[in-house]
Amino acid sequence: MSGCGCSSTTVKFDGVSKAYRRVLWLVIAVNAAMFAVEMGAGIFAGSKALQADALDFLGDTATYGLSLAVVGMAAPVRARAALLKGISLALMAAWVLGSTVYGVLVTGLPKAEVMGAVGALALAANLFSVLLLMKWKDGDANVRSVWLCSRNDAIGNVAVMLAAGGVWASSTAWPDLAVAGLMAGLFLWSSVSIIRQARAELAAPPSCSMAAE
Repeated sequence: MSGCGCSSTTVKFDGVSKAYRRVLWLVIAVNAAMFAVEMGAGIFAGSKALQADALDFLGDTATYGLSLAVVGMAAPVRARAALLKGISLALMAAWVLGSTVYGVLVTGLPKAEVMGAVGALALAANLFSVLLLMKWKDGDANVRSVWLCSRNDAIGNVAVMLAAGGVWASSTAWPDLAVAGLMAGLFLWSSVSIIRQARAELAAPPSCSMAAE
């Protein structure tokens, strides 16, 4: 191992585990269901924060499916999949920012009670996913991206509930728009983190990648 310039500390879990696959399938189902629930509620309530969080559920459903598809493949394939997921998170951040800017210009008052109730439901779903994935949070870029997305979701749900309280207390849409903007920043930060790790894994010598498998 030392001859190829890597050490045992670079060997990360690559997702090859029946238990991990089962958990990933369950998390995919939870995210797909919550996308439908939260997007519908976000449109009904006129909440940009709920719609941003619903889009994150949709993105997670797709990226978790991609993660599952590349489990067991060569390290460069997994790293490229993670790179794709990082880029998709950046695009999601751009969409949320654009939507937030539009909301500032053409804004109505969101329904705070709907935001709070759906935010609480989404938080419960994401905490369930986070607990299931906790064991594998320090894997390779492909596995780690799953953990980061789930963690982002839980943080986003707490933020949506805070936004609901802010909308109710202030009778303005600004708390909702502010949270949507903060969530876009979180997406972008996670995107950069995933892309950096994926690029580092792609740049690793082939012999090191083989050793990690």
